[in-house]
Amino acid sequence: MSSLKAVLGPTNTGKTHYAIERMMGHATGMIGLPLRLLAREVYDRVVKAKGEKAVALITGEERIEPPNARYWICTVEAMPVHKRVDFLAVDEIQLAEDDDRGHVFTDRILKARGMSETMLLGAETMRGVLRELDLEVDTTTRERFSELHYAGPAKITKLPKRSAVVAFSTEQVYAIGELLKRQKGGAAIVMGALSPRTRNAQVDLYQSGEVDYLVATDAIGMGLNLDVDRIAFAARSKFDGRRHRWLSAAEAGQIAGRAGRFRSDGEFGETGDCPPFEDDVIRAIEEHRFDPVDELQWRNSDLDYRSIKTLIASLARPSGHPSLRQNPHALDEWVLRRMAEDAGIGPDVRGEAKVRRLWDLARLPDFRKAGHEGHGRLVLGLAETLADPDALLGDTAMARRLENLEANVPDIASLQHRLAMIRTWTYAAHRDDWLENPAYWRDKTREIEDRLSDALHAALTLRFVDRRTTALLAGLKREDLLVTELSENGEVTVEGHVVGKLVGLHFEPASTAKTLEGKAVRSAAVSALGPIMAERLGEIAGAPAEAFGLTDAGTITWKDAEIARLLPGPDWLAPRLELIGADDAEAHRKDAALKRVEEWLGAEMLRVLPTHAKLKTGETGKALEGMARGLAFRLLESGAAIDLREESPPPHVTREQREAMKAAGLRTGRVAAHIPEAQKPAAQRMIAILQASQTGEGRRVAPEGAGSFPLDGEWAESELHSQGYLRFGKRAVRADLAERLGWEISKRRKEAGTPAFELPAELASVVSCPGDEFPAIVKGFGLAPAEKDPETGAVTKWRYLSRHRSDGPPRGNKPAGNRPPKGKQGKPPHKGRPQRASRPAPRQPDPDSPFAALASLLPPPPPPKPKKKKKKKPPQPPANSAPEAPAETASDAKDVPANPPQSPPETPEASS
Repeated sequence: MSSLKAVLGPTNTGKTHYAIERMMGHATGMIGLPLRLLAREVYDRVVKAKGEKAVALITGEERIEPPNARYWICTVEAMPVHKRVDFLAVDEIQLAEDDDRGHVFTDRILKARGMSETMLLGAETMRGVLRELDLEVDTTTRERFSELHYAGPAKITKLPKRSAVVAFSTEQVYAIGELLKRQKGGAAIVMGALSPRTRNAQVDLYQSGEVDYLVATDAIGMGLNLDVDRIAFAARSKFDGRRHRWLSAAEAGQIAGRAGRFRSDGEFGETGDCPPFEDDVIRAIEEHRFDPVDELQWRNSDLDYRSIKTLIASLARPSGHPSLRQNPHALDEWVLRRMAEDAGIGPDVRGEAKVRRLWDLARLPDFRKAGHEGHGRLVLGLAETLADPDALLGDTAMARRLENLEANVPDIASLQHRLAMIRTWTYAAHRDDWLENPAYWRDKTREIEDRLSDALHAALTLRFVDRRTTALLAGLKREDLLVTELSENGEVTVEGHVVGKLVGLHFEPASTAKTLEGKAVRSAAVSALGPIMAERLGEIAGAPAEAFGLTDAGTITWKDAEIARLLPGPDWLAPRLELIGADDAEAHRKDAALKRVEEWLGAEMLRVLPTHAKLKTGETGKALEGMARGLAFRLLESGAAIDLREESPPPHVTREQREAMKAAGLRTGRVAAHIPEAQKPAAQRMIAILQASQTGEGRRVAPEGAGSFPLDGEWAESELHSQGYLRFGKRAVRADLAERLGWEISKRRKEAGTPAFELPAELASVVSCPGDEFPAIVKGFGLAPAEKDPETGAVTKWRYLSRHRSDGPPRGNKPAGNRPPKGKQGKPPHKGRPQRASRPAPRQPDPDSPFAALASLLPPPPPPKPKKKKKKKPPQPPANSAPEAPAETASDAKDVPANPPQSPPETPEASS
């Protein structure tokens, strides 16, 4: 046997939450809610717990009904009460006394039942009438989680944050909204005339903290869960569609009860021109004790559909119960009577199908709030087409009706009107027996409604939210508000006096500020910048890429003002950022702005240093193995180039590894490994800025586009390599051009076929070097003069030094001369025992570097080969025998490059 329970109490008692939990504890269930907005919120919650396939949503304007649904979330009017479910609940049953909708709630109270459990949720005022109806209901009362206190009157401009101002006309709502915009930075707007989507967007504007005030009609009193601390009544009377009347204490209590959430206490009071609350009304609201409901709206549900006249007569049939009364002004009944009087429809309509069709049309909701006459004209016009039960509204007719609703309009009133009209057609599209193609028009009307709702939200926000507020709130002892202005150049003025300048996000107080009314005005000016700073942070958070820039000093600019600086990070390719200024701004606003700046810097690094970025993130370079992977690690650490003349032994890179490096944007040769893209001017500048921010020391940038340049001043090797250059004596040569010149030298040696060979002077143009400095660069490749012009002393032929590789530069950064190496104390070494060149210690990667992982993947070095026993030297020839040939002429094979290049290096991307 089904149990019937009534859970009664004021707002913030958790009644609806309790009913939802009870419903989900049953195998099947249904709940009827007072608003489509609230139904959607509950639907999302139940779907999260039970899954989409188990939950249906049914409202007049939306229908989601999976074939195997077990839970139905509905508006009260749309409840499919013919379905048998274990649990059934009806929320806000006190609406049964509402003139327009009350009879539907009354019908659900009397007839809607779950097979195991039925729950009625509402105000304590319903206890007596439920008893009078002999429903055998088990009634319980739930206490409010928090207390509600009367706070008294307050000016609108003096209301605390997180307040909601309640008014009862569109004009009053707009006036209060504009006042709050001027003096508090803005307010969200909530009215019954808004679509659910627009209402939700405005509520989110308030809930997110973007605005601290809400202006609403009595629509706030039901179905909205808000973080409101105080409800301020701007009026206590309303127009209910027929007359102006005072709010009842129960209605005022329903609205005031929205203050306070869960365990947080709430306040209510008056503002503006609202008459003060009487003491007995205050006590009633604080104690939640109101006059009981003694009558409910009722309509006969046993209707006679034989003819339109019998239907009207059956609707007028009295209930026979003193607690159930009929509403003689019901809109749908009035429209039905107009149909019966209309000559085009006629009073003689007979047959159940035809009569039912007219009754369905008469119950079309008045979303436009056009009143009886206005709404009646719309319905009668629709009935001319659909009066016949077999008639359907075709696609052409629907398209014509929606044609003028799709175009966007800027003003709020027009948007509201169009939204009301599209909601009417959305309702019609959910009647499968009215339209020729209902599925298509359901999607179409929803699309238009969403677009208009978003446009209305944008228009409301534009009109009633001003992030550039000029209100000075804190630190003022004066009653009136001081006028604060921010000029285009960032100058901040209070009452016409300059008190400082806002540069980016940093406020610089003017020295003249101390000559104004004193420190109070200056303090007020700083505090007044809060909304302006919030707006600026918001602009930065949504700024396009072109609004930002990177200075040589390592700061980020926005609209040419510095707003952030680079700080050391895990490595030079991952700097940290911090904002410059905005110290007192809200954390979430600063975080959003900082995140946008970080996104921009990351995108800028990807644009200017794509090879570095892709290698660092692993997007490229996965095919690098062995020595190639190690070189990649060192190139990322260096910035642009590695001097391979320093390597001992030289790195051996296979053809396959060389191709893999090329695919990753890297190059390697005999002289240098380098990143071609890093040798472009923009990349050189970016690398210098990023590395300077990591080390805290300034970094120079190579002359733009230079193939080589003189080393005036102290250039550290790391600085040169980060710019893509190598040191050749007193000149820096770009790595790619050094490789090309090295190839040209090897080519000339090979063509000559002798150890001594010529190098034409025009080769100096390869590295953009003056002719008189070219010999010093050539020596950097391990060459020494072989022949000189006896008259001018100019070198005419060159040779590779015998103690170095014949096909490459010397191991070490300093070119060798023609003098024999010295032994200890500057003396020549023993002639019969050549001096062994000392090997520099191999470079070790920083163990804390993020690229150390690359080095760890290098293959281990091969084990050392066993030493061979030395052979005894042959006896020395006698002193008078012929001398040996010099080392450089002993054998041509000795000076031929071991791995001569097969083709010239690629043309450099940034030639001089």
